[in-house]
This record gives sequence, structure tokens and C-alpha cells, in this order.
Amino acid sequence: MHRKYELVYLVSPDASVEQVSDLHTQVDEIVQRLGGQLESTDNWGRRRLAYEIGRHREATYVLETILGSGELMKEIDRRLKVSDLVIRHLVVRVDEVQGVIERTRSRRGDASRRRRTARGLPPERQPGEGQRGEQDDDRDDFDMTEDRR
Repeated sequence: MHRKYELVYLVSPDASVEQVSDLHTQVDEIVQRLGGQLESTDNWGRRRLAYEIGRHREATYVLETILGSGELMKEIDRRLKVSDLVIRHLVVRVDEVQGVIERTRSRRGDASRRRRTARGLPPERQPGEGQRGEQDDDRDDFDMTEDRR
């Protein structure tokens, strides 16, 4: 069963750009060999760490989104643990989190529609409705050039 995972790894600041790309290539080869799919790769570049890890104060952050099995992620985890270039790494399964977000959003929308109907309002918000302070682009009565003293 293919699930969606996010892999974030921190590469030593001593590593060159070629070494970082080689590490990405290794991860991609493992994903291809074990029947997964590398959805996206985002190199965030060199950033300061929140706290010192070993003797490192900075690292190159890389985020990869992977579709694959648990066995695939175990293999990537094993490989990253033995790599000298990787300071830290984290694998998170995100398909479960996205499901929770969608269910919560759906429940909130249903509850909002029920409350609006109970108050005698249409179930969906109408243009111009909203909390005070929200920008409403449909207003014609406000002119920015008016009375600037």
C-alpha cells in the first residue's frame, strides 16, 4: 500500500552542492528500486539551526515528498542513519494528517451550514458577509484619492 510521506534531512554545512545532489540521487534511486514515487523535492538551502547539533550551527535543509510503502521508508531511514553527511532526518506520514484536516474542515462547514439555516439565513455565505475588518473588494463607495490632507 502506497502512502504519502515527507522526508526532511539536514546536511552538514561542510558538504558541497554536488554532495547534496548526490544524496538526493541516492534517495531517488532507492525510491525507484523499491517501487515508490518521488513526488517533489525542495532544497531550502543553508539555514541556521534552532540549536547546535554536535558542532554544527548551520545545515542545508532538504524536503522530499515520497509516495511509497513502509518498507521503502525503513530503507531510506537506515541509509540516512549511516550517512556521514546527514546531521538529522525525520520521516512523517502525511496522508493520515491530510485526512484529519479534510474531515475537520468538512465537519466545520456542515456545522456552519446548520447554524445558518437554523437562523433563517442561506446555508452558504453571501458576498459582502463577514466579520468587521475583513476586506470587501465589491465596495464601490470608498475612493483612495478622496480628501488627502
